Amino acid sequence: MKKTLTFGFVVLLSGCAMTPDYERPAPPVPEAWPDHLTNGAPSAAAADIAWPSFFPDEKLQAVIETALVNNRDLRLAALNVEKARALYGIQRAELMPALMVSGSGSRRQSATEFTRPGEPRTTTQYDVDLGIAAWELDFFGRLRSLKQQALQAYLATEQARRGAQLALIAETARTYVALAADRDGLQLAQSTLTTQQDFHKMIRQQYEQEMVTEVDLLRAKTQEDAAEGALVRYRQQVALSRNALDLLAGEPVPETLLPAGLSAVTPPGELTAGLPSEVLLQRPDIMAAEHQLQGAYAFIGAARSAFFPRISLTATLGTASGDLSGLFGTGSDTWSFVPRLSLPIFDARTWAAYRVSDATREIALAQYEKSIQTAFRDVADALAVRGTIDQQIAAQQAIVDASQRIVELTRQRYTQGLEGFLGVLDAQRSLFSAEQGLITLRLAGIASRIRLYAVLGGGAMDGE
Repeated sequence: MKKTLTFGFVVLLSGCAMTPDYERPAPPVPEAWPDHLTNGAPSAAAADIAWPSFFPDEKLQAVIETALVNNRDLRLAALNVEKARALYGIQRAELMPALMVSGSGSRRQSATEFTRPGEPRTTTQYDVDLGIAAWELDFFGRLRSLKQQALQAYLATEQARRGAQLALIAETARTYVALAADRDGLQLAQSTLTTQQDFHKMIRQQYEQEMVTEVDLLRAKTQEDAAEGALVRYRQQVALSRNALDLLAGEPVPETLLPAGLSAVTPPGELTAGLPSEVLLQRPDIMAAEHQLQGAYAFIGAARSAFFPRISLTATLGTASGDLSGLFGTGSDTWSFVPRLSLPIFDARTWAAYRVSDATREIALAQYEKSIQTAFRDVADALAVRGTIDQQIAAQQAIVDASQRIVELTRQRYTQGLEGFLGVLDAQRSLFSAEQGLITLRLAGIASRIRLYAVLGGGAMDGE
């Protein structure tokens, strides 16, 4: 009891509200990105770009719109928002009195020995009452704190839905361009197989004319078989990527909306990272974590209020009569007024709940800071990839050009008898590998823009 009264006395003397004042914690990350990650950054900011503007490809836009309508994960996130909104409505309604009307009728017969002479053994009573029951007067802010906690939970759920939408947009775009890259790989494998078939046919003719050995013929056949195996693998990968895209879209995507290859996809725009303190706080996951932290502050307010008296009112106004016809007659009116006050004297659960609320705030703070640190690394990693991928593509393109020239020269030298058969096979393998690498890097280049848009918390709100 002494501990409870001391706590209440301190709070009253301090004159402060039950809920601690919330101040946004300082981000536990550097104030700027590493210099080598931001050189030459473009001028557009992710949060200012709605996804239809960032993804200018019309076919991709249509696929994303389909996913936003049909995707089950996004639908589940939206239903969670509706649930949180309803829970907030319930908690908000606790502040208002609940007006109720009730009516009843009873008929009772008493034992003869308990009935006074001249009184009937059977009595009838009808009554109608209008009033409020156990309306808590929120003098110390308990209900307001619980309402604020429910509001923050609702807002956090809304940010989680926004994060799910942004993740769906980014994943749909990434899968779309991955399918385009797989189709490029399929075309490359088909072209390579045709080349190897023609080359194998030429070697067979030379073998029949005893111009080459059986070893050369078998090597040419092996090269053809390897190209055919690559073709089968790319067919499988195209099928898998298309299945993944259909799952994200929630329905089969029409062939007319699918990309023929990476060259047919209009690439997304460029982005700038901005300052960490500005960029990271716009991410849905960071905003959700902050709402959870604010809700934890409100939880402390509710826990503190539990140390103070709770005052509730029950009041009714009605009418009662032994006959239905006299229910609203003169003298049949009734009323009651029942105030109730309860003061905690000793309850270990109250102190335990307060300690739980304090620990909950510390947990929410740690989760908030961890979310910011994780987001900082996400952006830094995306910037690192974006800052080097163009140079990698240029270098790989140079390798492809050189490999194509080497194939031409080795074939010429082979027909002139100046180059061995193994040199031709090696040049062809190198060219195929270089072209595969170029497709992979071109995909990585587009994917890096998509990832940067997502980790910067791109303007998904504008697309809602």
